[in-house]
Amino acid sequence: MPETPTPPPHDQLEFFIEQARRVRPIRTLVVHPVDANSLCGALEAAAQGLITPTLVGPEARIRATAEELDLNLDDTEIIDSPHSHAAAEIACDRIRSGSADALMKGGLGTSELLGAVLHKTRGIRTERRLSHVFVFDIPSYPKPLVITDAAINVTPDLDIKRHIVQNAIDFCRGLGIQMPKVAVLAAVEKVKSSMQSTLDAAALCKMADRGQISGGIVDGPLAFDNAISREAADDKHITSPVSGDADILLAPDLEAANMIAKQLVYLANAKSAGLALGARVPIILTSRSDKLLTRLASCALASHQVHQPLTARGDE
Repeated sequence: MPETPTPPPHDQLEFFIEQARRVRPIRTLVVHPVDANSLCGALEAAAQGLITPTLVGPEARIRATAEELDLNLDDTEIIDSPHSHAAAEIACDRIRSGSADALMKGGLGTSELLGAVLHKTRGIRTERRLSHVFVFDIPSYPKPLVITDAAINVTPDLDIKRHIVQNAIDFCRGLGIQMPKVAVLAAVEKVKSSMQSTLDAAALCKMADRGQISGGIVDGPLAFDNAISREAADDKHITSPVSGDADILLAPDLEAANMIAKQLVYLANAKSAGLALGARVPIILTSRSDKLLTRLASCALASHQVHQPLTARGDE
């Protein structure tokens, strides 16, 4: 996929969808799509040329849901499975055989799907740690903003944070951002021995200096305000190549990332999409309550990862 131009303000997710329509639809295994939202989302993504779905789950339930919603499944492949756990295992088997480009969560729990993904012998794990990225389109911010990790790693240590950062950098490079800027967040912008998040931030910056993290610019610790506002950084006399221009915000832990993400949606009118990275293929990890735009944009983000050479597949 060619380098992606800068999308217009607050049409960023729609821009990624339009870009993804211009390339081959990605072969996507949709796991247990027995509810209305996941089935409609998969079929709409197919109708818009983003994915070629294969539905994996109890065929009778899938067809009953489709009939109830008046959806046509004539041209859609269905792999019958007795229950959601089996569907996740079958999908991972197909990924390992190379017959699909992406995995999409349907009407099953995230932990159940990731349990199959991370299985030691039948899963699709790699040497890279699995992590999640949210991509936000925020009216008051001039470009897409990635928040990580708000869904998978609860209390990541330094080694896990290195994987999370590298996954996010590779992901952004897949969107056409040549040198993503990473702000490692903490409550303060100074290194304090009593605050582990600041120690981790300092170590991550040195890891980037030594080539243990590559492809991006990493700075921290930075508080949220001086990460996203150049003015706030200037007021505190912080000289940083990242302040006010961050592409990625690395939160100290899942709780912090999750609260930032939900605040952006409910208080800042942000639109969002998300993926899980670090497996053999991108995982479209939407919530059962997500709206259609989120599902379509998440499929588009997966398409960008599939169609560009620097994928977030865990290659070291």
